[in-house]
Amino acid sequence: MSPAAFEHICIFHILDGLRDGLSHFSHPSRAAVIYARTPDSHPRICDPQDLLRGHEPMLQDFYLYSSHWRGEGTHQMEILESDEDCPVLAGTIALGARSGPMHYQMWFTDEHPDMCSVGPTKRWLEYAVGLIAQNFSTRDVQNLDTAGFVLQHCATHAVRDYIVDERSRLGWLDTRVRIYPFLDAILGVSGTQEEGEWPRGRMVVVEPAQLDQVRFICRFPAMEQPALADTKHVRKLLQAVEDSGRVLISDGQRVLGIAIGSMPGAYLAAQFSGTRGFLWIRDQLICTFYDGDFHSSNLRANLVQLEEQLLETDMDMADQHTLMQILALMVNRVRDRKHGCTLVIDTGEERLSMSGQHFETPLDLQESSQLKLACSLAKLDGALHVGRDLKLHGFGCLMDGRSVPGENRARGARFNSALRFTAEHEEIVVVVVSADRPVSIIKNGVEMTALCNFEQICSFVRPPLLAEWIMS
Repeated sequence: MSPAAFEHICIFHILDGLRDGLSHFSHPSRAAVIYARTPDSHPRICDPQDLLRGHEPMLQDFYLYSSHWRGEGTHQMEILESDEDCPVLAGTIALGARSGPMHYQMWFTDEHPDMCSVGPTKRWLEYAVGLIAQNFSTRDVQNLDTAGFVLQHCATHAVRDYIVDERSRLGWLDTRVRIYPFLDAILGVSGTQEEGEWPRGRMVVVEPAQLDQVRFICRFPAMEQPALADTKHVRKLLQAVEDSGRVLISDGQRVLGIAIGSMPGAYLAAQFSGTRGFLWIRDQLICTFYDGDFHSSNLRANLVQLEEQLLETDMDMADQHTLMQILALMVNRVRDRKHGCTLVIDTGEERLSMSGQHFETPLDLQESSQLKLACSLAKLDGALHVGRDLKLHGFGCLMDGRSVPGENRARGARFNSALRFTAEHEEIVVVVVSADRPVSIIKNGVEMTALCNFEQICSFVRPPLLAEWIMS
């Protein structure tokens, strides 16, 4: 096989495996790479799903008008992830490397707005970097399918490596805590029901050398400490710390007892919240876990499009900010309670008259007690009518209108009624929260939050030169 053919086949398999793996860890994701085979090679780009389109001026300045990126020739792998070494492109995560087999490579992927942390995703890009260097070193075409497959299933490894790196950065280079058993226990416990109930409560892993700083309520004898691998036993013990300030304490291998209060050092904490949960290093959220795997989403509603719509109104900036906080709290409260609702945000100077249940005096949503009442009223059939004055003017409101293009019978009455209603009222934005957690933001008869379905990557010819790609 010619060097050029091996090059584009290797890039294809690794990029496709990376894209598929990150799409399961996060939302649907794209991947791209810029690389130079030797110190004197012109940079090439592989971007089959146009992740980097729109960033041509920055890439031109970084790669074509400067040679800083080339660095010095090296046989050792040099990871590049600082802002000085990586092009800073809005909406992307970047990580690259220099090495002997592949002089330069820089990988990019989507940075989703609801990510807990970009750390695990960067570790995933580091795996792609290593596989490229390894395969260009061996030039064994039979390994390429395996390389792509490996990158599809790296969630646990990426989370583990990021935890190790963060704990090292915090000063815990010499540690007795083993991360993999803890991560396996988290997934095992999260999928185990007890008397028909999903797990709730908190489990914390503390460095053995710091256990004397933990405020134990009770400790278990050494011969009776349940192993983390015994997920059924650990699940039963979690019942003792549900809905309380108490936590299960572990050294990474066994459950040692129950404690309260603050925890020392770079401790790890798993918060089980029914069918989903959250993983932390101290007060830093790393990722979430549900459906038997780890994910990057923080499980909060993505309301970026709603914020953009509010910014386009003539509302005072302070009122925009307050209204956004109110709506975010209401949406996330409804999602946590797992019932659907519809919020009609009326941004017009003249408030729309909607049929439904009204109040003698509108509820002031800046008052905590009235905001809680509004969240409870969201359970009732019909929409909540929220005005630009930060008040709730009605509940159980009905939305009607003529049929519009884009209706989707699979989405139910809330969604389609919102499409029709907003198509006839220009100053209205509607937020539809489904009982199964998806959130849709609709204006002018169009869903602003519709996901983009990226085309499947097919085998391609050798990636073009970056200069040609920019000019095209």
